[in-house]
Amino acid sequence: MIAVKDLAQAEEEYTKLLGRVPSWRATHEGMRMAHIIYRLANTYLELMTPQGAGGFGEKIQTHLDEKGEGIFGLAFGTNDVAGVASRLQEKGLTASAPAQRAGTSDEGLERTWHNSYLPQEETRGLFLFITQPEDRLAIPYSPVAPGVSGRAAVEAIDHIVINTAEPDAAISFFRDELGLRLALDQTIEKWDVRQLFFRVGNVTLEIVTPQKKKRSSHEDDFFWGYALLCPDIQAHSARFSAEGGTVSEVRSGRKPGTLVATVKSGTLNIPTLLIGTQNA
Repeated sequence: MIAVKDLAQAEEEYTKLLGRVPSWRATHEGMRMAHIIYRLANTYLELMTPQGAGGFGEKIQTHLDEKGEGIFGLAFGTNDVAGVASRLQEKGLTASAPAQRAGTSDEGLERTWHNSYLPQEETRGLFLFITQPEDRLAIPYSPVAPGVSGRAAVEAIDHIVINTAEPDAAISFFRDELGLRLALDQTIEKWDVRQLFFRVGNVTLEIVTPQKKKRSSHEDDFFWGYALLCPDIQAHSARFSAEGGTVSEVRSGRKPGTLVATVKSGTLNIPTLLIGTQNA
């Protein structure tokens, strides 16, 4: 979930970045917020903005006032939200009883889902919750924007980056309490960072701790950025540049056989990396 000030402007920027148009848009009067959703191959990207005082929109407005635009929260999908909430409660977390939510898009599409929330004082300061959609196909896959080739559009999210001052405490939370699989724990000496990689379905959570410029251990963790997968990174970069975007030169990635480029404009204050393959 991404908090934005101007939803129309954010949609324009993200449609350019992703090469796709939203597949859901709606205003929730009771929650005092409006949002659009881009459904990618492995997850949703949801851009949301407050609409008036009170409700969930007030939480979004507080984030905008304190931190500006950027990643606001993360929802974990499940087929059994009640079972997950029960297991988290057994681990000592205060997972709320699942609550049903419903929404209707501006185009008349309907969907229903159930959420269980975790208090941020138990999530290392991160806004996290568990969600179970009744129909996973209620939000269709986001089509490519007019005139855009599918190979020049973003296909999926590769990984999301979270910054922490306490990597061992992060392991205790994400692995031992949330139950996520810790796939890799490594320190890269030349960058002087420690990285933890947790697999969540087809998305990776990368937890990063700078070793030299350490933050105070009492500070909350925070969402930092993410990497987007492109079928053809050269085609994406050429298209994005032609549409007025700014992106670095394509270069070899750390993982053998990959190419990467850094997006330098239109990211809503989110550090963004593009990833492709050399044989695309």
